[in-house]
Amino acid sequence: MQIHRKENPDFLNDYITHISVVKGLAQSTVGVYYQDIRQFLRFYILDKSMDDVPSQGMLDSVDLRSLTIEEVRKITLRDIHNYYSFIASECGNKDKIRARKATSLRSFFRYLTKQAALLDYDPTTNLELSRPKHALPKYLNLTESLELLKTVTTETDGKHNLRDYCILTLFLNCGIRLGELVGLNLSSLDMEEKRMRVLGKGNKERIVYLNPACISALREYLFERLQAETDDPALFLSNRNKRISRRRVQQTVENALKAAGLDGRGLSTHKLRHTAATLMYQHGHVDVLTLKNILGHESISTTEIYTHLSDTSMQEAMDHSPLADVKRNGVK
Repeated sequence: MQIHRKENPDFLNDYITHISVVKGLAQSTVGVYYQDIRQFLRFYILDKSMDDVPSQGMLDSVDLRSLTIEEVRKITLRDIHNYYSFIASECGNKDKIRARKATSLRSFFRYLTKQAALLDYDPTTNLELSRPKHALPKYLNLTESLELLKTVTTETDGKHNLRDYCILTLFLNCGIRLGELVGLNLSSLDMEEKRMRVLGKGNKERIVYLNPACISALREYLFERLQAETDDPALFLSNRNKRISRRRVQQTVENALKAAGLDGRGLSTHKLRHTAATLMYQHGHVDVLTLKNILGHESISTTEIYTHLSDTSMQEAMDHSPLADVKRNGVK
């Protein structure tokens, strides 16, 4: 989301600078936080000036430029509760979205209270919301993953087969994020040591080691890549010999999934990351702590979802046993 600083009060612009520059959050994350906070502040202004509950369509007409820090100091936990009632009833936000917006507000008010010292009291301190239910992530099984890679070499557009095969191989083997793949440079690779440097969330760098499949795919693609007439340092290039865009990578994955007959299941580049993690845990005997470091997770609790996936797979395996329905005569 584009941030229009002239439409904001100074304290909001200062917060955006803080999370962008000091905290180093990804631009996409900054945009989400910004959108969430603007929505809350607009609701707060309307809620204080109206007798009835404002409608969702009224928010866009609210001008935030005149909002002062003195007004923000008057915000209470009750105001935030009113906001959550509004986004649930008027906006239809589910638990997961409400939880994300709570994270945005907590970050904003923590900044105003601690870093900027503009508030004496953080109204989100005692904010409690029901925890969203964590759905198990979608992923490809081993057979489907092999079919996807096979499809890229046989059925997709031959012009970028080496590039596209390499992209899918890195996604499925390394579990890197979309932004991390797009951000790879030629200098990110260390082919002798069989590893690459990846810039993850919060501009945190980590080392990802490359298995033989990745090395092979990279070597084939690099032969083509190094012949490109460009000064762009990017590893993966577009038709114009510029750094490939996030959308182009998404289209590459979507086209490959469709060609493999795996479309229509809500799969995406991020689901290939889930696939890599699941295959490593289920077939590679990788422990959770190692998997956490490979994926670049901040907390091991994020990684532990893959242990639940394993439990689900074990249950499914038991259910599909050829003897699963065999019972003693007369026993129901």
